[in-house]
Amino acid sequence: MRAPAVRVGAVDLGASSGRVMAAEVGADRLELTEVARFPNGPVRLRDTLHWDVLALYRGILDGLRAAGPELDSVGIDSWGVDFGLLDATGALLGNPVHHRDARTDGVAERVNGIIPPADLYGATGVQVMPINTIYQLVAALGTPQLAAARDLLLLPDLLAYWLTGSRRAEVTNASTTGLLDVGARRWADDVARRVGVDPALFAPLIEAGERIGELSPQVLTDTGLTGPVPVIAVGSHDTASAVVGVPAEGERFAFISCGTWSLVGVELPAPVLTEASRAANFSNELGVDGTVRYLRNVMGLWLLQECLRAWPGAELLPLLDEAALARPFGAVIDAFDPAFLAPGGMPERIVDTCRRLGQDPPAGRREIVRCVLESLALAHRRVVREASALSGRDVDVVHVVGGGARNALLCQLTADACGLPVVAGPVEATALGNVLVQARALGAVQGDLAALRALLRDTQPLTRYEPRGDEAAWVEAERRLERTPARA
Repeated sequence: MRAPAVRVGAVDLGASSGRVMAAEVGADRLELTEVARFPNGPVRLRDTLHWDVLALYRGILDGLRAAGPELDSVGIDSWGVDFGLLDATGALLGNPVHHRDARTDGVAERVNGIIPPADLYGATGVQVMPINTIYQLVAALGTPQLAAARDLLLLPDLLAYWLTGSRRAEVTNASTTGLLDVGARRWADDVARRVGVDPALFAPLIEAGERIGELSPQVLTDTGLTGPVPVIAVGSHDTASAVVGVPAEGERFAFISCGTWSLVGVELPAPVLTEASRAANFSNELGVDGTVRYLRNVMGLWLLQECLRAWPGAELLPLLDEAALARPFGAVIDAFDPAFLAPGGMPERIVDTCRRLGQDPPAGRREIVRCVLESLALAHRRVVREASALSGRDVDVVHVVGGGARNALLCQLTADACGLPVVAGPVEATALGNVLVQARALGAVQGDLAALRALLRDTQPLTRYEPRGDEAAWVEAERRLERTPARA
């Protein structure tokens, strides 16, 4: 006899907005509805860039009210690395600092002087990025907030704590910090001590599918939900949930979770901690069901989003149509270049970079958009091929999920660049991965990741792009960037 379907709530937080989704999930049913959306963005206070985490929490409460009054469970996913600090009473010590804040400038080099990079990678398996939690904490050493802190909770764990009163650290997000032993799936206490961070700050770890707690009486009152409502740990790093939401058949696939960042990689049963992997700056982030997301961060649609922000009134779809008609490979940039990490002035920075590289700079908006999308496709090509070579995992197909799955030009360019078919969709892979883990924990669906992905293939619209075009043109475009100083 089949278990009855359940109705669950997925809180999905991104860099520019958050939303609450309600889903009906059963053995042959997977229906997702957005019930609330709220803005999210950085707030600069004097010299520091913060997240407005209280506004996020308010948005979650309002969203759960809109999803109610009956929910069987709730799960939360968000971006990684950022955190809140709590004092001895459990009070928040200031709004969390945004990972794009400049406080981590030069900190990675300081940490390298304490822990040799090979030793750090051998323990944590995380690529070097200035946004990593380890560098944020080292930058905060000596501040009154860190001195007063008794607990550190990553963003989804902090929000779950406010909902339930239970302090836990879900492993997929914890693995982005540079402070987790990726092989043992436990905190790397020795690493924390060596850089001056007290490992007692870190909450007990929990795996996706375990219960964090139940919505508190106050939260039930604030949301109008009928209790008890468990909060279930999902893949709380949004990419971990997105990879659950990849509708792949078998193991020979690469994924691109394409949004503000492009997270590009393969799914593995164990981390790759070789020197070659470290030199290529690949990250071993933990996934659901004991898996490893072996990936690299690419700058992603942030480049395009920042261009659109700089062009008031510009509309994306007409620009994409125009970009499709622009001259191919007029100019390309390195989508790994940290010069593009900060907000503001993106079109000018792209033009200046092209000029510095000795290329004819893009002359207008459509040329800039074409440059961005071809550059992202080049980065996707590079990472897919390197991930396959370094891990030994053959790749037959590339799955693009997330908002980038809507961008037909980017998907086609990615298929052309990789020389592999691209399957685009689902757009809502992160929320779908979130609700599938909840539904399985509640017994409404059964089986391993393959079974969850089969349900996705049966219920979600997908689009396939076959590779076309000239391989030699992509090889030549790559060669233009080989002299780029920032190429890592």
